[in-house]
Amino acid sequence: MTQHSSATRSGTGLLSRAGLLWGLAGVTAFSFTVPLTRVAVTGGLSPLFVGTGRAVVAAALAAVALAATGQRLPQGRQWMRLAVIAAGVVIGFPVLTSYALTTASAGHSAVVIALLPAATAVVAVVRERQPVRPMFWLVAGVGAAVAVGFAALQGGQSAGVQWSDLLLLGAVVAAAVGYAEGGLLSRELGAWQTVSWALVVSVPVTGASAAFAWWQQPSTAGAPEWTAFGYLAVVSMYLGFFAWYRGLAIGPMSSVSQVQLIQPVLTICWAAIILREGLTWPVIVGGAAVIVCATVAVRTRMSPTVRQEEFSK
Repeated sequence: MTQHSSATRSGTGLLSRAGLLWGLAGVTAFSFTVPLTRVAVTGGLSPLFVGTGRAVVAAALAAVALAATGQRLPQGRQWMRLAVIAAGVVIGFPVLTSYALTTASAGHSAVVIALLPAATAVVAVVRERQPVRPMFWLVAGVGAAVAVGFAALQGGQSAGVQWSDLLLLGAVVAAAVGYAEGGLLSRELGAWQTVSWALVVSVPVTGASAAFAWWQQPSTAGAPEWTAFGYLAVVSMYLGFFAWYRGLAIGPMSSVSQVQLIQPVLTICWAAIILREGLTWPVIVGGAAVIVCATVAVRTRMSPTVRQEEFSK
């Protein structure tokens, strides 16, 4: 793990295959996040502690990795951009999903979170002012409408979008901003270095929040809940990003990023196995519809000229 270990780029078939495999490894690691978060927050751990405490553990690992490899400090505006990334993927997404999963099922949550690839593409388009086809905006809007419609229809006895669904949608927005900004900053700092610095930057907030959460609601969790928390801290919050960003760095990014579209499918499967959640037809149909919309949105994000330029790098 060197200073430039995440900056690999190549257009060869061999490295493209390696990029897809690294991307798949990262997505597989992330696919356990939602069901294991539900295990933790429904088994005696505070949602706030789960959301922020795992970032504190990951930050400790990140600090060791940064110090051991002698990484240079970020400069100037890079600190502000790291704060944006931390707010999105280190604090926003974990905390919002932790609270949502105290009431929402993992399968239901996976369908709503399936919007994330399309949402990330939208933020990236706006952030980089990329030229896109009109179809991109149409399909992204349809995907959002499908996800909201699914949430409303699955609202239970009090029909309509529930508070947990609003938290999940907020988590999608937070992660989309963090992913997009993280992808851009990774070109300057390196991939794993970016997520490491974002974790370290967030420590004043995550550390204080985790301590407050523990004081307010001491743990009554057992071994299964602490095992789930350990996975969230070490893998979901840190090591999974090594594989994911490594795959994006090898690229082509436009191809590797689409691997994320299988994450909700894996998450729904793990929810059925780990949590014994039934695979209902609304979940299957809703998930398939959102994934199709996200797939089309990601594939039509760039105009042919921009797409050709990216693959020629």
